[in-house]
Amino acid sequence: MNDALVRTRKEGRIGWITLHRPEAMNTFIVAFADQLDQALRRMEDDPEVTVVVVDAAGKHYCTGIALEQFTPRTQREYRELLHRIDAFYRTLARMRTVTIAAVQGYAVANGAGLAFACDLTVAADTARFGTTAINVGLICLGPAAAMARLVGRKKAAELLLTGELVSAADALALGLVNRVVPEASLADEALKLAQKLAAKSPLALRIGKEGLNRLPDLPALERIDLADDLFATLAATQDAVEGVSAFLEKRAPTWKER
Repeated sequence: MNDALVRTRKEGRIGWITLHRPEAMNTFIVAFADQLDQALRRMEDDPEVTVVVVDAAGKHYCTGIALEQFTPRTQREYRELLHRIDAFYRTLARMRTVTIAAVQGYAVANGAGLAFACDLTVAADTARFGTTAINVGLICLGPAAAMARLVGRKKAAELLLTGELVSAADALALGLVNRVVPEASLADEALKLAQKLAAKSPLALRIGKEGLNRLPDLPALERIDLADDLFATLAATQDAVEGVSAFLEKRAPTWKER
């Protein structure tokens, strides 16, 4: 697909979604948000796609909602607007497919939220992250929801309420990103990570992601029960048998996804 605002492609089992409003620093408008959400949904529904990389064209990853969207509106009208602008958060939360953000330049406001909401984030050493809406009289609660799960309430409150930018190195130390790489190597490093994941059992990836999403919100004993249930479900699949057999036989596994 070669949309004007969001472009997609596939390389084997890896899907790529590229934000493509470089002239506007990939800011969110309704059409852009709709295309991003639709691209995520198509990747999720594609049985050939195991991993999705969300990258961006231009100097910056995404600098949030375009300020021209903030025209006089009622609360209800803003609620309807944000339901479309923020649809990607809900879609990412439902996705079973593993997602990777590949970030360069500024990732602020909803751009930071997109990077934080993906399962993994590879950042260029030039990247800067921030929940910056406070600086224009707004507040980044959508991005903060994902950020707080990663850094805890105290640090999330500091970043949310000050609007300060965080370097790629500091984001790595805080647990907001997984890897920091030279900007010239960003695409290659994101691809390497995606390829490593795409070689794993798709069923194991999906069940692992489900566990990571559900376990933190449960009481201790329920966490143990759920972990055992998910592990048993996976262990009973043909792919689990294949994975163990391939390891013992010193050969590459052939996944059947059943």
